[in-house]
Amino acid sequence: MDSKFQKKLDSVTGHRANRHKYADEVLENPALFPELMRLCFLTSNKNAAKACWILELVCYEKLEWLQEYLDFFCSNIKNQTDKSAIRALSKICLLLAISHFKKKEMLLTENQLQQITETCFDWLMTDVKVASKCYSIRALHLLGNHFDWIHPELKVILDKDYNSHSAAYKAVGREILKKIK
Repeated sequence: MDSKFQKKLDSVTGHRANRHKYADEVLENPALFPELMRLCFLTSNKNAAKACWILELVCYEKLEWLQEYLDFFCSNIKNQTDKSAIRALSKICLLLAISHFKKKEMLLTENQLQQITETCFDWLMTDVKVASKCYSIRALHLLGNHFDWIHPELKVILDKDYNSHSAAYKAVGREILKKIK
């Protein structure tokens, strides 16, 4: 992103229309994508979470743009600590799992699948937003069709944590438990 676009991140708000405005700018100018990726994981940057919000919206439209950055993405997701950024990254992990396992569009390496798995489990067991946990649960369910140890581990966590979480977590937990029993 040129410095003008990076400075625009200061103006990004949580409002969806505002985030879409900046995502559309990246979609209209793909040359901005590499810098967007870099900014998402520049955790010292105050706008890293905002960059992640924009990346999520871009990935809804052009997930394939992430293909050449998968090693970078998968090796860095664990380093992001901002809860708002994690929410966006967890959704991207779910989109990648869907693309890999259901749509067979983006193929991830064994190492990339392992990195996503480890990070999703970390998010599931730490204090992150419930949406991040729900996206992680769904991604892990799909990953469990590849790694046979995931479903038993996921079941233990869901059974243990079920009563201490929100209605949204419980709804996703029930749905996934039915699928893996």
